[in-house]
Amino acid sequence: MRNFIVISPHFPETYYRFAQALKNNGFRVLGVGDASFFELSHELRNCLDEYYCCYDMDNYENEKHAVGHFRNKYGIIDYVESNNEYWLEKDSWLRNDFNIPNGVRPDELQYWQHKSLMKELYKKAGVKTADYTLVSDKESLLKFIDKVGYPVFIKPDMGVGASGDFKIENSGDVDEFFSKKESWITYICEQFVTGNIVSFDGICDEDSNVVFCASNVFPPSVADVVKEGKDLFYYTVKEVPEDLKEIGQKVIKAFNVKKRFFHLEFFRLTKDVPNVGKVNDIVALETNMRPAGGYTPDLINFSQSVNCYQIYADVMAFNENHGETGLPKYYAACASRRDWVDYANDDGIVYDKYRNNICASGRYPDVLSGAMGNRFFMAKFDTLEEVQEFQEFCEARN
Repeated sequence: MRNFIVISPHFPETYYRFAQALKNNGFRVLGVGDASFFELSHELRNCLDEYYCCYDMDNYENEKHAVGHFRNKYGIIDYVESNNEYWLEKDSWLRNDFNIPNGVRPDELQYWQHKSLMKELYKKAGVKTADYTLVSDKESLLKFIDKVGYPVFIKPDMGVGASGDFKIENSGDVDEFFSKKESWITYICEQFVTGNIVSFDGICDEDSNVVFCASNVFPPSVADVVKEGKDLFYYTVKEVPEDLKEIGQKVIKAFNVKKRFFHLEFFRLTKDVPNVGKVNDIVALETNMRPAGGYTPDLINFSQSVNCYQIYADVMAFNENHGETGLPKYYAACASRRDWVDYANDDGIVYDKYRNNICASGRYPDVLSGAMGNRFFMAKFDTLEEVQEFQEFCEARN
């Protein structure tokens, strides 16, 4: 029996479905997490063959001890995976230390997590990117701005989400950035591009072939959501545009991604950008070699009438997608809400109006609330016009 260690299998709470699908496919599923066994959901407990609690998982030695325990008890470990950005680096360390055959190792992971290194692989894939520089001092930054013009966008070279991002529109913003920047963080400065953020999400096999894909559109960027306290609203489209599908596959090949869930982000330009591209061109933003945040896998399932957790497990077990094809597809939208906002239509009214469309609702964990909001509704529709009406209804404020 093959052994699959799932790191932090209880977070987010719907990720028990990864463990459940792996169990369905004959794996011995072993969990390592910082919650006690009795804090795990019934569904998760029922599909774990054994669980090892590490109350302090930030101490790598504790994780290492847990994996060592499983190897001594069950033999060779075939996979270790969290599908969670926070643990990706330590996942790679574990693979290295225990010679686990499947999955990315630390040297390759650097190209997945540093935005400046991503640029090299985007170039290899033939994908357009914005010009950039690594920020060293004010003089070199101003020289770069002279080259590309204001505005520019500065963010940590390694990092996820919108924490530590700066939009620089004038010399005063430059001064403010240098007064606030953290000395231990390496920052990347990029030419500003105007466009909508679209994603290419999916699962690839051991030969870096995409066996399942979907695409999400993010009208407000996560940066705007975090900085301005906007409501996060995004949706999965019925069909992945062909140009995005082609570019996404090239990126997966260039990044040498094998048997993984991925979430690639791009700009679809809404304004010509000198030396980058024209309106409607696709420009690379960043890669995330794990599922999109929150409960996005469930949103994808509602849109595509699939079980992407099971597709993932099928690839792990058989290197194929065994899911049914030709099923109905929908626009599936996720509308978030914040506890402190006075909405014109309260949750009960939203439920009543969209009771035939809502597929799921609930609260986000507090750790995700800054970027994703406190509460959410997921609903599916036949047309984009209905999606837009749903957004307007949910976001209306008194």
